[in-house]
Amino acid sequence: MTHWQGKSKRKLTGGKRVYHRKKRKFEISSDYEFPVLAEEKKKIVKSRGGNQKIRVVGAEKANISDKEGNVKQVEINNVIENPANPNYVQRNILNRGAIIETDEGKAKITSRPGQDGVINAVLIED
Repeated sequence: MTHWQGKSKRKLTGGKRVYHRKKRKFEISSDYEFPVLAEEKKKIVKSRGGNQKIRVVGAEKANISDKEGNVKQVEINNVIENPANPNYVQRNILNRGAIIETDEGKAKITSRPGQDGVINAVLIED
């Protein structure tokens, strides 16, 4: 199912807005698929201008960097906290700003898995 992202048929005052054209393709978006802690799975999606986006649908590993700049790929054990929405913790959704538990310790996701196709994170001091 798709979503239309154009303006509403009603104005803020409650009056009807008059449209002088049909809905356009660039105003339509697809349903959002949340990247979750699950088996590795990526999806290629067409984007505007003939480009492509790689979406993470499921992930088990993250690229973690420490203060010195050393980067390791480690296993994600659990989602501890998510400032975007507390319910995302229950559903194990991995988005930007989520705090995850790994073998190295706690880490904060800095990339946008739904847009970038990779999960990058920074270690947090306890």
